[in-house]
Amino acid sequence: MRAAALFLLLLPLGCGESKSYDSTLDKVLDTKVLVIGTEPEFKRFETKNPDGEIVGFDMDLVKLLAADLGVELEIEEYEFPALIPALVNGKIDLIVSGMTATEERSKTVTFTAPYFHTKLCLLVHKDSGIEKSSDANGKRIVVKQGTTGQMNAPRLFPDSELTILPGEADCANEVAAGKADAFLYDHLSILEASMQHKKTTRAIFESLSEEPYAMAVRHGDTKFRDRINEFLEKIRADGRHAQLLAAWMSDVPDEIR
Repeated sequence: MRAAALFLLLLPLGCGESKSYDSTLDKVLDTKVLVIGTEPEFKRFETKNPDGEIVGFDMDLVKLLAADLGVELEIEEYEFPALIPALVNGKIDLIVSGMTATEERSKTVTFTAPYFHTKLCLLVHKDSGIEKSSDANGKRIVVKQGTTGQMNAPRLFPDSELTILPGEADCANEVAAGKADAFLYDHLSILEASMQHKKTTRAIFESLSEEPYAMAVRHGDTKFRDRINEFLEKIRADGRHAQLLAAWMSDVPDEIR
């Protein structure tokens, strides 16, 4: 009886049937393709160049990962709030999109070790009256949908009027136009926005929340997580991680890194 059962397991799959895997790592190595999901609207990490190619720190990182695994890389674009559902539903193998590893998200996905650390801070309108972060409580705060800015704003600024917008540029423009007093987001994006809107905004680089960026695999897939963590340890040890940082962050002032 056992021999018969084993024979059935070894039979080729019929038409229309999908092969099941214990880990996404097994699927990736079997199909020789790694499908990652990202939102290409995050400067320095994932954004489109003039030719429409998605480039950035994260994209260089996953190219190294795919090469380390010996597989091809496929990149799928999603709006940020749709990334976790896409992973859960099996549409992608991995999320790599400047995503902060949070306790709440860890209930749905499993995070790798962090590969970058940032912090939440504020972009403020120059006429907002905000001189330090605590001054923003009671003001008009704008956040990007699905981000840790949205998650943390009610805790940090409980008396503020909160507006949730779909895009980073939408939030920065809202502050630049004086329609909001402050934008809560990561410090590198706030730096970019303050440079883009020099006349009407400024950045307050006071750290309001530590933000460890990590890749996300399906919940409980420790085999895939551990393999990615081995890769991250390897590129830190051989200097390739530092080379990526130098390539994408060299113009960031030391005092706000």
